[in-house]
Amino acid sequence: MSMFRLVVRSVVEEADGVRGLLLTDPAGGDLPPWEPGAHLEVTLPSGAIRHYSLCGDPADRSTYRLGVLRERAGRGGSEEVHTRVGGGTVLGARGPFNRFPLVPADRYLFVAGGIGITPLLPMVHALPPGSWSLLYGGRSLAAMAYREELSALPGVTLVPQDTAGLLDLDAAFSGLPAGTAVYCCGPEGLLRAVRDRWSGPLHTERFGSAPAPRPGETAGSASDGSEGFEGPEGFEVELRRSGRTVHVAPGRTLLDAVREAVPGVAYSCEEGWCGTCETKVLAGTPEHHDSVLGEDERASGTTMMICVGRSRGTRLVLDL
Repeated sequence: MSMFRLVVRSVVEEADGVRGLLLTDPAGGDLPPWEPGAHLEVTLPSGAIRHYSLCGDPADRSTYRLGVLRERAGRGGSEEVHTRVGGGTVLGARGPFNRFPLVPADRYLFVAGGIGITPLLPMVHALPPGSWSLLYGGRSLAAMAYREELSALPGVTLVPQDTAGLLDLDAAFSGLPAGTAVYCCGPEGLLRAVRDRWSGPLHTERFGSAPAPRPGETAGSASDGSEGFEGPEGFEVELRRSGRTVHVAPGRTLLDAVREAVPGVAYSCEEGWCGTCETKVLAGTPEHHDSVLGEDERASGTTMMICVGRSRGTRLVLDL
């Protein structure tokens, strides 16, 4: 998918630490269509690439809306948005992409933690009242983005931690019909707590890397229950289109090795959650450590995220 340009039409402080951007086409044309759950790959003025959920109205083809949490201890992208991006700033973009789509269901429960509200916001707007409920937690009411917009909707429960404590997940899942589609976006602790309480249809999205393997697990078992390969010599990767073979030593990422031969290979998060570096596997068995691919995609072994993925054998062949 080719890159296009967007211009920042306006900046809105949506909450304490959350900056909202309204983006338009520089020539005033229609923007590419999208559906609830989609995100946009954004190239910032520094050249850094980041991924942000679209949280506006899909029917409005003139504007994209993003909400960006300022993370002072992050990798610098959100800090740049909060300090260097303003009205008139031109950004590069690719997408939209959607790995978190809204599937048909009779009933929905949405659970949001902090900035995890952004992909869920267009979902609740798209559904008829009475078919869904939303439980939204944040550090404080002032830190909860889009709270006024959400407060006007039936079925929304706002839970600021400083005055109301943590989300009561036990109550939320008690008596929930088995066919309910549960959507959760937020920090890893929240996602884990929801998984522990719900065995029905569950759709999750995180803003960060997947959890590390638990003590006693191999790197591969945290992903799919099978043991991973990591011999003392590492493994070889043939880059079929480039005609090169690179060696991936133990402790070195596959992405770093590939970039020596293919400097322009696309990547962004380097933590396995954005999907930018997804690469087709032509031969060999990949070992997955991402939080993008579904179980069927992992089992097929036909694609992988090379920023965190490895090999279950001594050799992989990639379409690069």
